[in-house]
Amino acid sequence: MPVLRRRYGETVRLRLAGGRTAVQLSNPEHIRQMLAGSPTTFHPNRGNAVLLALLGENSLFLADEDEHVRLRRLLTPAFNGAALRGYGELITGLAVEEAERWPSAVPFSAHTRMQALTLEVMLRVVYGIADGPRLNELRSRLPELFDIGPLDLPGLQIPKLQRYWVWRRKAELHERVDELIRTETAERRSAPDLAGRTDVLSQLLRFSEEDDGGGLSDAELHDNLITMLVAGHETTATALAWALYELSHDPGQLALAQRAADENDQRYLEAVVKESLRLHPVIHEVGRVITEPVDLGGYRLPAGTLVMGSIGLVHADPSLFERPTVFRPSRFLDDNPPPTIWLPFGGGLRRCIGAAFSLTEGTIVLREVLRRWQLEPDGDRTERTRVRNLMLVPARGARISGVPRT
Repeated sequence: MPVLRRRYGETVRLRLAGGRTAVQLSNPEHIRQMLAGSPTTFHPNRGNAVLLALLGENSLFLADEDEHVRLRRLLTPAFNGAALRGYGELITGLAVEEAERWPSAVPFSAHTRMQALTLEVMLRVVYGIADGPRLNELRSRLPELFDIGPLDLPGLQIPKLQRYWVWRRKAELHERVDELIRTETAERRSAPDLAGRTDVLSQLLRFSEEDDGGGLSDAELHDNLITMLVAGHETTATALAWALYELSHDPGQLALAQRAADENDQRYLEAVVKESLRLHPVIHEVGRVITEPVDLGGYRLPAGTLVMGSIGLVHADPSLFERPTVFRPSRFLDDNPPPTIWLPFGGGLRRCIGAAFSLTEGTIVLREVLRRWQLEPDGDRTERTRVRNLMLVPARGARISGVPRT
């Protein structure tokens, strides 16, 4: 993508497999127009069969127009300020348990450890599942379900293949996870302590009961719980892994972050998470399909065009971020970049409703880890990214080591 931008400019037309046309945008103003454009004109990329098969047809991520507005209205209260404050204690406890399990002076994959932790946060804080066989089974099955490699893609895109070989295994796994989540939802709906529970699922069930419009159906609840799991698990884990990796390679930045952790300086720790998401975007671009001809990026684009706003190119633009290849959290303090050029959670009416949850979780985890560990690198600072589950992750797992702080 950087090569295409250097060769052809800020707006590049791509011919995709299957005869589709896509247009890559890397000018922040053009991306802003796309994200803030009419929801009747700029639709989510429902043509992506992988996302549809993984998230379900009722996912907020894939909903259009009025349906998107309705789902967002019903889902947002579980992620407002008051709700986030209620999640903090549980996330802190899980972060402490994770940090205290780390081996001393033994290199390990920060990405693997953060995946395990953020999955636990999802199961406990979002799903509210207590200790027991169901929690244990989801812990073991979900990582396998969401580990989507190139061989899995045909089965997600062509359902008939799910009768055969490895694709049948993935389909059976999907069915079992669906069954576990639906059973948990049904039991929670009739739970005697529903009114006093603070997890996201319980709150959504209460909001649905109180909503005059009928609230969320079981199918909508299921698909959006899966969406939260996919969007909130891997993305936060990856951002935290890169943050720990970068801090391990920079003693000066590590010292600043440790002081922030000791003083509970949440603003600075949040800046560390934000800089990790800027330098290592988990999603490289955000896409919309236009339903009618529009003028964008200096061109008249026909209906049916897939328009892609390149988050990665914007975050790496030296005209927008001074020394963009350098990990420098302080750029998110006094001179906090505007939301039009910092785009890990998208923007406009479709900005991720879990953005504040992700930043809160990341801040808490960093605080508890950095209070306990002196981070050290494992190898040089040349780790690249690879694609996993449609996201960009550390190719070697962001390996680090640590010794207890004295």
